[in-house]
Amino acid sequence: MNRQRPITGFKLFHCFLLFLIASPAALQAQEFEVGLTAGGAYYLGDLNPGTHFRNLGIAYGLLARYNVTDRWTVRLTGIRGDIKGNSQNSSYMPTRNLSFESPVTDISATAEFNFFPYFTGSRRNGITPFIYAGVGVMFFKPASGGQELQPLGTEGQNEGYEGRKPYKLTQFNIPFGVGGKLSLSQRFCLTVYWEMHKLFTDYLDDVSTTYYLSGPAIDPNNPAQVLSDPTLDHEPGWQRGNSSTKDWYSFTGITLTYKFAIGKGKKCKDLKGQ
Repeated sequence: MNRQRPITGFKLFHCFLLFLIASPAALQAQEFEVGLTAGGAYYLGDLNPGTHFRNLGIAYGLLARYNVTDRWTVRLTGIRGDIKGNSQNSSYMPTRNLSFESPVTDISATAEFNFFPYFTGSRRNGITPFIYAGVGVMFFKPASGGQELQPLGTEGQNEGYEGRKPYKLTQFNIPFGVGGKLSLSQRFCLTVYWEMHKLFTDYLDDVSTTYYLSGPAIDPNNPAQVLSDPTLDHEPGWQRGNSSTKDWYSFTGITLTYKFAIGKGKKCKDLKGQ
């Protein structure tokens, strides 16, 4: 008996892309753009529950954008950002003395919707706000003081405490955001944006559940034990993080893209610069 495979987010996006390309409107306005993005990155989680733009790190990347119509665009983006957090800067259990930093590499495929008709190079339709959403995959590696945290099992993952297992350093996510586009010339487009990424892991910061060691019994020469409880004063089962919520991260910045015209479709004169 053949069993049907589940439809993944990537399959849905692929079907959506094929639908847009096959539509009659798409055949009249096919444009391809490539460019650079630069800005900042930050995270929300157990070491920063709700303050946006706190501990802002550097973010940079590349993108390719396919302008299907004057309203719809599909985009592939690769961004690398520096994410960090510290419990001492948080209103949630600041005395834990927990901190982390992690490079995050994100590859996302998104669909953009322009609120106004837009073409790069058009004087009449050269500016628009837009929204977007899609699917992504992220690669991260949390560390503290240069020491990688995931291999240490700071919440008892390596010991199998309460059935816990090591978390994976590759995770799927859902990106979504808002922005604005401005046509600078016949070929160049400037974009400003702010996007959030909903994660399906609570371990971007290596903090999620409870302590698993008795603080006073921790060996100060064992980095795995010390980094699990830097203050050395907690007991097994005491709250270390909030496992009922997942982590988030955000990118914000500007992009500059260069347009290549593809296909044989013709545009109206007003879309070329009038």
